[in-house]
Amino acid sequence: MATKTDDRATQILHLLLQQGTSCVEDLATQINASPASVRRDLIKLEQRGLVNRPHGSVELAGKLTYEPFKFDAAFPLREERFADEKRRIALAAAEMVLEGDTIALSPGTTTTQVARSLRHREGIHVVTSAVNIGMELSSQPNTNVTLTGGTIRWPGAFSMVGATAFHSLQKLHFDKVFMGACGIHPEHGLTVIESDEALILGEMVKHARQVIAVADSSKLGMISANNVCTTTQIHIIITDDGVSPELIELFQDRRVRVITV
Repeated sequence: MATKTDDRATQILHLLLQQGTSCVEDLATQINASPASVRRDLIKLEQRGLVNRPHGSVELAGKLTYEPFKFDAAFPLREERFADEKRRIALAAAEMVLEGDTIALSPGTTTTQVARSLRHREGIHVVTSAVNIGMELSSQPNTNVTLTGGTIRWPGAFSMVGATAFHSLQKLHFDKVFMGACGIHPEHGLTVIESDEALILGEMVKHARQVIAVADSSKLGMISANNVCTTTQIHIIITDDGVSPELIELFQDRRVRVITV
């Protein structure tokens, strides 16, 4: 049973997800609580790794610091591209996750942002083939996290592929899968660069009741080398408002709902 403190903490996290940063006084006003109560809540949230409190401000914690991941310089660089757009996309995606849902998250920078937007949620089961997403969610005691297992695709990658990953997905069913992409095209569907990763992601799609593609607008209209799923298998695309109306119409003609944020 949730306590008043738990409810306040959830309200604080939801505000920070929306605003990015705030301060104790503003949070106290917005949730109608005393600054002292908010400070106590923030201390507990900081101990759980959910918030940071730099120089008197309050912000949602970003990426998890984990020493073995530091050698992959490419991932932080990719995170910085369209960073604000990816944050907005991730927040919209997280709002679609309901208590009790079993969801799958593909590897990628946008899906990593989705995972961060879910870290305060309870009663959900997250399945992923991304090592870093598993690590970022591992400190949350009320979130059930399953890694597919498998072989790390290449040194410095977080994506797991191979027979172990493929066969583990065959035994699972998802309410929703959130799928990143290298390209999403109205005629050619969702594509990625690597063939072995496409095989794993395609299996995720087959076992999901709802397929939600999460990608910034630079990926829409693009085609990469390996197909994950057809356009008809995608139910929703969440992207930023930089996408052209003409491209949105092409997806809608194929009965794909496009949400811009």
